[in-house]
Amino acid sequence: MNDIENSSNPGQELTDALRHMNVLDPIDSPTFTALTGGVSSDIWKVETSDRTFCVKRALAKLKVAADWQAPIERNRYEVAWFRTAGAIVPTAVPEILGDDAEAGFFAMAWLDPGLYRLWKTELRDGNAQTADATAVGDALGRIHAGTAGRKSIESAFQTDEIFHAIRLEPYLEATGRAHPDLVEIFADLVRQTAETRLVLVHGDVSPKNILLGPEGPVFLDAECAWYGDPAFDLAFCLNHFLLKCLWTPEVTPEFLDSFRAMTSAYLAKVDWEDKAGLERRAAHLLPGLFLARVDGKSPVEYITSETDRNQVRRIARALLKDPVETLEDVVQAWERELLG
Repeated sequence: MNDIENSSNPGQELTDALRHMNVLDPIDSPTFTALTGGVSSDIWKVETSDRTFCVKRALAKLKVAADWQAPIERNRYEVAWFRTAGAIVPTAVPEILGDDAEAGFFAMAWLDPGLYRLWKTELRDGNAQTADATAVGDALGRIHAGTAGRKSIESAFQTDEIFHAIRLEPYLEATGRAHPDLVEIFADLVRQTAETRLVLVHGDVSPKNILLGPEGPVFLDAECAWYGDPAFDLAFCLNHFLLKCLWTPEVTPEFLDSFRAMTSAYLAKVDWEDKAGLERRAAHLLPGLFLARVDGKSPVEYITSETDRNQVRRIARALLKDPVETLEDVVQAWERELLG
């Protein structure tokens, strides 16, 4: 299937494969439209005479400036995450229509943008509602709680190498290399995260991967799925509320309120371990992820001025050198930096 890799024209081979998966009827002549927004996959909207759906294919080399390689077998774990999470919170995932694990692609339901709003766009436009953050925290907490301590799920998600390749290395290890005086601190964060195996982790809980639908949030892009540390998912998403303060600064108080709302809703669902211990890990990890979004392999596209980058560096470095115990401590440090 090399003819479709990195291409907006997926070709006859993909059409044939979709027919083989019984996603397309033999007489269908589908129209493919390339969708934008992801760095790790090619995604197409597929339209036939009577239905519309999406097909997604993982890329071996991600679409970023740095050399970032990742195994394409992550695609089958993404499908498995959707099916596992969907058994716990059915409204929180798109319907999977078919998959081809060997080729590294799958088909899923098309969610109408008129009904499902992209959370990142809402936040960019200043529509930061605590109700949305609460719903995301609640759903994520329910998925984590529903997978905690389940050996069958743990054995189905032996994805340590993938998670290292697309999360720990590009976010934490690469950022440590950019800040040599912090390299041991980042190494400790990697070690702590990698050694904690408690729940099924999504790995990319970000506003760009969450749709706000009529029945609540829908999580997309689960190709980082891994059985590991729930603190990673929590910190990864909370990080975006801090970063968005530099994108849409006039909504800073609402972003910080959303940070607190998601934290509270999520922690209310934690029943598989000591809440304070999980929160402590998240509070230690969050500054590393914060710094990673300006100096790691995947910097956010909307922080473009060196003044803004230096604000992130100043707070992140201080919190890495002198770790705090709670997420409230983290958000207060950023609040003081921004609001005085």
